[in-house]
Amino acid sequence: MHIIDILVIAGVVLALFGPKMLQSIARDAGKGLGKAKEMKDTLMSDLPMEDIHKMTKNVPRVPLNSRQALGMLMASNDEQVETSSVRKPAGPIKEVREDQK
Repeated sequence: MHIIDILVIAGVVLALFGPKMLQSIARDAGKGLGKAKEMKDTLMSDLPMEDIHKMTKNVPRVPLNSRQALGMLMASNDEQVETSSVRKPAGPIKEVREDQK
């Protein structure tokens, strides 16, 4: 919304309800926002942030569409297959040039 739209809406509300009612509405809205912020702060202080941080490490990103979701599922299945087989971890890949042979 642009500032002009907000001013027009505020003008219409002022004309409909009058200045005293508008003041009351604004006060109630401010009190409501204050209570919502207080509840959010209380909730955030009660949450186990360490556990949430650990979980976010396991979920590196959220797919934005079905193609990405399918790709992530396929990649996780490939990783499970590789980790299930007994393999020695691969070392760094070294390139051997023809002139070094």
